[in-house]
Amino acid sequence: MARTGAAAGHDGRVTGQRPADGTDAWTGERPAHGVRSGRYAPRTRVPRGGPVVGRVAAALAILALAGALMWLLVSVVIGPAVNRVVFDFAESNPSLLHIGPVANIVRDRLGDELTSSAGTDPTVVHFTVSLGATAADVARDLQQAGLVRDQFAVTYLVVTRGLAQQIEAGAYDLNKTMTPAGILARLQQAPVTTVTVQLREGLRIEQITAYLETLPLKMDVQAFYELAMHPPASILSAYPFLSSLPAGRSLEGFLGAGTFDVYQDVTPEDLLKDLLDLWQTEIGTGPIEAAQKEGRDFYQVLSLASLVEQEARVASERPLIAGVYANRLARGMMLDADPTVIYGFDTVQLSKIPFADWKNYVFWNALPNPGAVKLPKGLAGFQTYATTGMFPGPLCTPSLASVEAALNPDTKTGYLYFVARTDGSHTHAFARTYAEQLANMRLFGYIQ
Repeated sequence: MARTGAAAGHDGRVTGQRPADGTDAWTGERPAHGVRSGRYAPRTRVPRGGPVVGRVAAALAILALAGALMWLLVSVVIGPAVNRVVFDFAESNPSLLHIGPVANIVRDRLGDELTSSAGTDPTVVHFTVSLGATAADVARDLQQAGLVRDQFAVTYLVVTRGLAQQIEAGAYDLNKTMTPAGILARLQQAPVTTVTVQLREGLRIEQITAYLETLPLKMDVQAFYELAMHPPASILSAYPFLSSLPAGRSLEGFLGAGTFDVYQDVTPEDLLKDLLDLWQTEIGTGPIEAAQKEGRDFYQVLSLASLVEQEARVASERPLIAGVYANRLARGMMLDADPTVIYGFDTVQLSKIPFADWKNYVFWNALPNPGAVKLPKGLAGFQTYATTGMFPGPLCTPSLASVEAALNPDTKTGYLYFVARTDGSHTHAFARTYAEQLANMRLFGYIQ
């Protein structure tokens, strides 16, 4: 902080006037007694230097006063302004902190910010230092996390103590009671362990759950599953796009895909929010608004998209496959979709085995005769070889490409059937009539 103050002193002026007691102003001697003329009596000695010395003394006194005033002006008025400029310039150019006088000015202005904690809450705050982050990046992130009050205090400590190369990228457990120096000391130690989660599109909730069981998480995975199957009001209200979710339904279809890191002790609710955040980022509200403009139920669009996700292997075929199912629905035909039946079948099988064994279950296995599969009443709508209309809900997490295909199905071709080619191309042969479908099935060896 800038120092203030003023030098005290007397004016040093001499008046030359006779003191009240008659003493001579220069010599201090009294005049001789009995002088009738009223003039001074002859002096016994003349002051050394006479009036010249007095004028020099007065001039020196005036110069001293001017110097004091100048020092006061510099220290009280100009000094703080200069210090502020230096401080601001160093804040935007942290490398200047290597210069001693600059560092001193910054240190004085920061004051208690260098040693004070951000608060009194001891709750653990998970903090991540990104790979390649600069001192200023770390300082900014610490302030945004509420862990320090002034990010420049952290930058100052990092630069002046030469800590930039000693901070390790990774995750750390910090809290608001830690001082900036204490936080930096922690960031020089080994980071806490995080777990990488990798989820692709096309997974159903039970698959996600089974996968999580294979990770070194300290989380109650079954609690995560229950939240996904029965989302509480707090979750539903936090994500406006879930307003398209029918009451009582699971979050199937709304859990995003991607690769990300979590702390080992991540809570079920926080992980669920991570997946909903991914969905919002990857798909978002655009498709919902598009469906609403067309007067369509987005939940049904999402369901169709999940079916496309399971059927399509080549991106260009997504609109065609969506078109086949859209055409069949428009004609009141049964969808005859294998993935819907497999979804219902797997659900039944999973209910028969312990939760801990789900990680060993093989999902989406093809069924030899899907049309013959009997499903219980609660799942009967997924037996699309026996019922007409849209099946009850999404089968998995679809990609944005599948959602867009479901929103814009290619129905102009008039295709009502398709069958997978067996030539290794991962494509399908499409047909407008059942006769064409039978011909394709013979061509690719499904029937004789």
